[in-house]
Amino acid sequence: MMTYQETQARPEMQDAILRHLTYTIGKDADHATLHDWRMALSFAVRDRIVDSWFASTRAAYGAGAKRVYYLSMEFLIGRLLGDALVNLRADAEARAAVEALGLDFDKVLHDEPDAALGNGGLGRLAACFLESLSTLACPAMGYGIRYEHGLFRQSFEGGRQVEEAETWLQQRHPWEFERPEAIYPVGFGGHVAEREGKMVWTPGEAVLAEAHDTPVVGWEGRWTNTLRLWGARAVDPLDLQRFNYGDYLGAAAPEMLARSISRVLYPDDTTPAGKELRLKQEYFFTAASLHDILRRFDSEHGDIRALPDKVAIQLNDTHPAIAGPELVRLLHDERGLPFDEAVDLARATLNYTNHTLLPEALEKWPVDLMGRLLPRHMMLIERIDADHAARHPGRSVPIVAEGEVNMGTLSFVMANRVNGVSALHTELVKETVFADLHALHPARIVNQTNGVTPRRWLHACNPRLSGIITGAIGEAWVGDLERLSEFEAHLGDAGLQEEIAGAKRANKVDLSNWVAAAHGVSLDPDAMFDVQIKRIHEYKRQHLNILEAIALWQAIRANPGAGWTPRVKIFGGKAAPGYVFAKKIIHLINDVARVLNADPVTSPYLKVVFLPNYNVTLAERLIPAADLSEQISTAGKEASGTGNMKFALNGALTVGTLDGANVEIRDHVGAENFFLFGMTAPEVVARRGLHDHAAQAIAADPRLAAALEAIEQGAFSSDDPGRFHDITGNLRGPDYFLVCSDFSDYWRAQRGVDAAYRDPGRWTRMAALNTARSGWFSSDRTIRGYMADIWGAAPVGPGA
Repeated sequence: MMTYQETQARPEMQDAILRHLTYTIGKDADHATLHDWRMALSFAVRDRIVDSWFASTRAAYGAGAKRVYYLSMEFLIGRLLGDALVNLRADAEARAAVEALGLDFDKVLHDEPDAALGNGGLGRLAACFLESLSTLACPAMGYGIRYEHGLFRQSFEGGRQVEEAETWLQQRHPWEFERPEAIYPVGFGGHVAEREGKMVWTPGEAVLAEAHDTPVVGWEGRWTNTLRLWGARAVDPLDLQRFNYGDYLGAAAPEMLARSISRVLYPDDTTPAGKELRLKQEYFFTAASLHDILRRFDSEHGDIRALPDKVAIQLNDTHPAIAGPELVRLLHDERGLPFDEAVDLARATLNYTNHTLLPEALEKWPVDLMGRLLPRHMMLIERIDADHAARHPGRSVPIVAEGEVNMGTLSFVMANRVNGVSALHTELVKETVFADLHALHPARIVNQTNGVTPRRWLHACNPRLSGIITGAIGEAWVGDLERLSEFEAHLGDAGLQEEIAGAKRANKVDLSNWVAAAHGVSLDPDAMFDVQIKRIHEYKRQHLNILEAIALWQAIRANPGAGWTPRVKIFGGKAAPGYVFAKKIIHLINDVARVLNADPVTSPYLKVVFLPNYNVTLAERLIPAADLSEQISTAGKEASGTGNMKFALNGALTVGTLDGANVEIRDHVGAENFFLFGMTAPEVVARRGLHDHAAQAIAADPRLAAALEAIEQGAFSSDDPGRFHDITGNLRGPDYFLVCSDFSDYWRAQRGVDAAYRDPGRWTRMAALNTARSGWFSSDRTIRGYMADIWGAAPVGPGA
């Protein structure tokens, strides 16, 4: 037991940890587990965030400020403990307190599970935006779904992707606060009837949306906003009569059906039941959020016509597109505003971010499903469509066509501003998916190139490089990333370059040690770490990467003494459960890895590893250790990317096409510090016009032909030689994403990468210039653009 003097001398953080261990967790120090200590530390840190949270809320109300509401199906927030400590500037204090208690601080941090609230770039962007909104003291709230199981936990069996339920919420989530006062009924189905000249929707079923709030603290703790996530619960959780009759499963059915709405992110929608659940999810969180937004507006303001002056709502992709008709319903049906005025008010309040040029990714819902599940909304969508057609008689793109509701068109029609997420993407949005609507509304589309938060994606995840930068130019860059440009003036110092190279190698050693311990694969930290981590999709072209690996393996086997540059190809990413082709690509990569890694001739020069269950924590391990960033999507298909920015910021060089934000990255870091290959977006369109473009490409490149033949002959699947014939058959034609047509230039660029890596001084300088010139790719800069050009919002209070 501690003496009185020892208790008095104990630092504040240590005291708070012990207090929470005793009174919140209910354990004493002698019997506490690692989980108990991590929870106690989390609650101690949360206490400090709450002070900033309350002060920020009071300041926003006191100023009568315009509020921003960000609606997103995903918020890939990752682990929050380390992030919070960094932003509170309390990481050193926490480390000292935890170590004084005899614990390993890093083990405590790593005990926290990743919050399974997203899949890829869309969700991670939303998380970066919330952190930047707080850093910039912009009153804001994120709205989404509190998924009990998230996407899925990925593992491999025989090289195949296996999906299992994610279990992050089996233990208590210490960062959230339940809000039992914020519960809204959300209805589905039923019928619509006219009563006293008004349309009244009577839902056939309803669930309750329950709020769970997570404070999101900005840099230096000056301002804290809220992420509000909705969980679904039954109105009547138990049918007691059925229970008493012994029908225990039937008695609990209403609760199980309701909770299915907030159980899984992106349920497989290849079945009618899956489509219905997906649409229910989208309406569920959107409806609850709009009710909550209007309740808060009413508490501060009297006239609903002031809504666009006090509220800006951002729709992150088409998932919350039902917000347009739902807001019209609330204003017209429930508040009695004339239909035209309700539409104009809703449009002045709503904004839409487009994230894709893929037509299949712009959601479409069958009219019969929409009409059955949301009958009043279907009526309003048709009326909005007719109203838009009447205002623009020459338009050629209806919202409702061929038995489907086009949610991308609905989002555009109901938005005040529509933004792309990179300069190239925004221009292509104008020229392709929304060309007709852009002609009708030429001022509506604007650009806001994505960014990433420097606090998590350099300062916290790469402390070695962060420390070198701070030692050279001071710490102001963490809150103002564009000050990284000052770092370039120091790069002529040979000693500094040695430090940068040393930091990179130490990061690679850390990653190698972890991969060996966790996955049993030995990696050489002196080899080039060539990384492609992102959602598995044909347009992202992971199969181009593995084809080049096969061709390289064949070349090394043919001439092992040719002075090859040692390389480790590292993959990570999940394929949607219903995306069969993408899952085949994963299987191919794993089968190739099995053969190549066991080859005694080539394995000293080339290894392949696919790390399972890619998430934020894995990204934080990989990105600081990466030498090469693979950004190889078909030009014109990637909207922006944010992984490309994180890699460049951490000193990885990019091999990539002129797609998405790659264009702007290359402009900023310099063409000489970027390995460019492939066709441009216009060249892609022209190439597709050749009916035999794939056959021409294969005939012109013996390496490509040999790689395809090796796959087809079962070199990587001797137990089933035809296993990957659907992949090779697709590549031989139609090859829509032009893997074969870009292969030869990709091979050329990769050999240029090899040559540069063999010159350590040149490589280190190129990498350092990538870091020094990437300051523009901060989500703080992006959010300032949204505030000025889209939301008309201003900072408030001490963080302003």
